[in-house]
Amino acid sequence: MTDADRPDWPRFALYTALAALSAVAERLAARWQAPWWQLVLLGVLAATLVGYALRFARAPRWLRAISIDQWRAIDRETERGPEDAGRASTRVMILLVMVAVSLTLQEYIGDRGFFESHFRPSGKLDDYWELRGFAWWSGWRVVGYVLLPVITLALMPGERIRDYNLSLRGFWKHLWIYGALFAAVLPAVALASTTSAFRHTYPFYRLANRSYFDLAAWEALYVAQFLSLEFFFRGVILHGLRRALGANAIFVMIVPYCMIHYGKPMPETLGAIGAGLILGTLAMRTRSIWGGVLIHVGVAITMDVLALRGCPPFGSGHICGD
Repeated sequence: MTDADRPDWPRFALYTALAALSAVAERLAARWQAPWWQLVLLGVLAATLVGYALRFARAPRWLRAISIDQWRAIDRETERGPEDAGRASTRVMILLVMVAVSLTLQEYIGDRGFFESHFRPSGKLDDYWELRGFAWWSGWRVVGYVLLPVITLALMPGERIRDYNLSLRGFWKHLWIYGALFAAVLPAVALASTTSAFRHTYPFYRLANRSYFDLAAWEALYVAQFLSLEFFFRGVILHGLRRALGANAIFVMIVPYCMIHYGKPMPETLGAIGAGLILGTLAMRTRSIWGGVLIHVGVAITMDVLALRGCPPFGSGHICGD
């Protein structure tokens, strides 16, 4: 990567801000029941699609700076051999078949519904049955999003797992930007936490306030699935398709990323399209998934902590939402 192709500070900061806002919008859109959320999300999506359809080559300079220019920079940075572009690729075939298998396992086996139907409580006082259900859900994310890809890559000649956007180079240098942007979106999260819909949704594990062990165990499971998800979508898929597709890998990635949100309210699913596009571009430009991990984990834990303010005290015997 040449100095000219490196993301400059203003663009990098703006893109990270959009990523943070997208992460917040994706998680809050379905929980905050005010109609304007749906209108805003649908309006942004429609404006983006129409704008690119009518003015792709003549997009405003600021829009080009965070979209078209970034994608072209990704293409310039991508090292390709004659065998990579425009030809059938065994590498691409193996990776995408693995992706399909992983997503199928998540849908049919890795869901909490499977656990609840196949593993009944061991007794009347099985205090941790619900937590084990979340452990099943999170564990299958680790299996499907991390272990299966790692095994697949290990069996493919010439592949190095560390190349799959796991670099920390430059991350600490930009850490203050992520912190500042997180502080900027915090008021929106705090405002949402005052609604009854928010308090009846978060944390997902409704016994998190039973003890500090319950809270710590739940948050560890929650963080594990976010890390696994970012590695799979912004690491494995993007880097795996980079030589064959360049920046187009981002648009391939957002299709399954959107689809894993099916079953959730439509605004949240539509929000995942924008979040996937922004986080994917950021990951390919920085060759790192850690910005997306930090944003997702930071927002998720903050939302849980704020929601716990409206729950009964720890050890009171009453669950959140009572």
